[in-house]
Amino acid sequence: MWKIARSVVWIAGTLLASVVLTIGIHYLSSGLRVHSSAKSSISIVSEGSDYDIWRYIAKSNDAKKAGLKITVKEITDGVQMNKATSQGTVDANAFQSWTYLGAYNKQNLKGKLTAVGTTYLEPMGIYSKKYSNVKDIPEGATIALANDAADESRGLLLLQEAKLIKLKKNFSALSGVSDIVSNPKQFKFKTIDDHTGPRILNQIDAVLISNTIALEGGLHVLTDSIYHEKVDQSTKNNVNVIATSEKNKNSKSIKKLVKLYHQKDIQKYIKQKYYGTKIEVQKPISYLN
Repeated sequence: MWKIARSVVWIAGTLLASVVLTIGIHYLSSGLRVHSSAKSSISIVSEGSDYDIWRYIAKSNDAKKAGLKITVKEITDGVQMNKATSQGTVDANAFQSWTYLGAYNKQNLKGKLTAVGTTYLEPMGIYSKKYSNVKDIPEGATIALANDAADESRGLLLLQEAKLIKLKKNFSALSGVSDIVSNPKQFKFKTIDDHTGPRILNQIDAVLISNTIALEGGLHVLTDSIYHEKVDQSTKNNVNVIATSEKNKNSKSIKKLVKLYHQKDIQKYIKQKYYGTKIEVQKPISYLN
């Protein structure tokens, strides 16, 4: 009788231990699954069409596969976007060209940012409602340029490429109209808020407009401009970049963000959505130096 009772107790104990072990393994494995599926949170700020692109990326299956939970914010001022990134309000931004970033860093030595990846080049164009060829722009005409240093210098370089003016040899990202050494047609230059470019086309002879602003204004740089940048070594300074603060440049989440932008299906979406005007550039940052 005693032997039977001992056997029953032993069997019951064994079963209980087995149940406890099974439950423990279940919760342990569940915990591991939760941990492995945990997402890294990262925030990025942009504007206009780039803001729309990053919202699409944030909701994509590629972002889920990469384990990134992306919060996308919009600010319509480049300086404020860079300050927000520098101050840590957001982790990264994606709106500016390499030249723009360089100009910003020179003017903000205490809040410098670093580029961590390239995205695309979208050509800047010369637009006019009055003339269909840059050669037809008459003597004394007024040409409008963006009122920020990077886009102003970029616009002047494009005017030089179109053989309308000539700039001094050491022309830089912070140079302006005072560095024009030859202006044979005596053009007058007016600086404007770049967002107003498409709206003032009927009021001015020619306007230099960045592609993001042109798209927002219903303009296609490859078909509506009378002259635009070509994609070659001479325009590499105008490649757009993802930027972050110096302390974040080696963040795994930041690196995933850069890689995510260049996924094939995301690039397919961008090409279809923006009619091929945002030309992918997948290069190391050293390519821009």
